Amino acid sequence: MLAKPIITLGRFAIDWKGLGYLTSIVSVLFLGAVAWPKSGEPGWHAPALIIGMATSIIGMGFRYRAHLQEQREIKEAEAKAKAKRR
Repeated sequence: MLAKPIITLGRFAIDWKGLGYLTSIVSVLFLGAVAWPKSGEPGWHAPALIIGMATSIIGMGFRYRAHLQEQREIKEAEAKAKAKRR
């Protein structure tokens, strides 16, 4: 199923999938802040937490980029189909 924008304001529309990824990124940052190692915890906890947060955010970026590419391909296919009908 396509993630079409529900709200449009003139030329602008809300991309719900993008908004979801942004929300997930903010969530990762908040959870990382709460999980930050306290004094006395092993030294490897902080780098592991940072790497985990970074890979999660990068993964969301990859998925959003794939979403944008998919939307672009759909629009191109629709345009080609419309041109064929003429």
